[in-house]
Amino acid sequence: MAAKSAARKTLKRGAVERLRKRGVRTVHVAIPDLDGSLRERRLALDDVETAFGPGGTFVNVIHKWDTGENVIGEPPFVGEATALDWASVRDYPFETDAAFVFADYSGPSAMLSPRELLKTQIERAKAMGFSVQAALEFEFHVLDDGAEGLRANGFEGIDMYASDNRCWASQSAAIYSEYVAELDATLQHAGVGLFGLGLELGPGCFEATLRATDPLRAADDAVLFKTFTKAFSRRRGLTATFMAQLAANVAGLSGHVHISLADAKSGKPLFHDGRDKDGMSKTMRHAVAGLVELAPEALALCAHTVNAYRRLTPGNWAPKTATWAVQNYAAAVRAVPAPAKQARMEFRLPASDTNPYLAIALTLGAALHGIENKPALPAPIIRGGPDETPEGVPGLPHDLLEAADRLDACKLARAMFGDTFIDHFVATRRHEEAVVRKHVSAFERARYIEAV
Repeated sequence: MAAKSAARKTLKRGAVERLRKRGVRTVHVAIPDLDGSLRERRLALDDVETAFGPGGTFVNVIHKWDTGENVIGEPPFVGEATALDWASVRDYPFETDAAFVFADYSGPSAMLSPRELLKTQIERAKAMGFSVQAALEFEFHVLDDGAEGLRANGFEGIDMYASDNRCWASQSAAIYSEYVAELDATLQHAGVGLFGLGLELGPGCFEATLRATDPLRAADDAVLFKTFTKAFSRRRGLTATFMAQLAANVAGLSGHVHISLADAKSGKPLFHDGRDKDGMSKTMRHAVAGLVELAPEALALCAHTVNAYRRLTPGNWAPKTATWAVQNYAAAVRAVPAPAKQARMEFRLPASDTNPYLAIALTLGAALHGIENKPALPAPIIRGGPDETPEGVPGLPHDLLEAADRLDACKLARAMFGDTFIDHFVATRRHEEAVVRKHVSAFERARYIEAV
């Protein structure tokens, strides 16, 4: 413990000294909440440690809020110890002489933290002798309106920015290059590594693939990517949204997770075996089997909104069952076993509204479970399309309530993530489903007012 404390002090001292040398005067300190949003305070550099370091506290409500700003956790709501992650420091792209750093609770509320939950799976991988690389890719829509316009119109009659876009069209890329290039520069300024950024499927649809890195950095990058993309767009009178299903007549949006494992000592990739007919190592087969087994019961962790389940409906290029296959984009788990240095598993069930910390924690935790326990790997799907449902494979929850109930009953998820987190998370998902269920849409009124 003394060595860890000394290491933290050295890390903090070095980070602060580097910030001072660069002329940083202001720091945005943020804690990720249950939904993957960031809650922050803006402080002078010299006050950051006082507020969030040893002796500092922050009210323990952040992991007990819903997306509508309602408190859903149990009191008392008190100041609780926090800790800064000085290894997460990066530039803040919307203000000169400013930096950004992650923090979280270090008291009892740490057990409710998605970021801390991911850390436990990373430590578990290290203990098993693995080094892990992770990355996320997101589709998102950009709307041709800002906050005021959307609210004035009651979020109806939405117009798309880049309404003439065609999937992967070079013409679209040229027309909207200024938006893409400026967003790219903003994200690079913030240290968010991008592998690709451009337009994709239909009007208003963009796609970003983030660079692979260690899992905690990958989740941090993903949360900042979403936060800064939304802020960047709003500052230009536009709205970037990561809703899984914006409307019935537009494509559902994905938030896929990529994971690879290597030997921590030698660096040897562990998912490739050239002697196997598919190029898959036994380690990869076990990892895929673990994710295929756990995904149907723990889906609420990576599909935590009511809207996420609207994407899992006919017509969308989203898997409808817990399946796997080599290089098949219709599978829930796509195995990419070659070449060796790029071998990875891609979890294709999460939508773009997923909480990156929980999505990576579920993917990694399930893979490690498979490696440890070696569950049977079912046969891969051979065909597959947007609406094909292979026979004899586990079905997915149809909605958030069913997903919450299945997570509540999942002994494996409880063993992996702890009763305290699962109990709290399940309660928040049941609350979210109940809040949305009681609200009636114009479509529903039009369908039923006169007919029933």
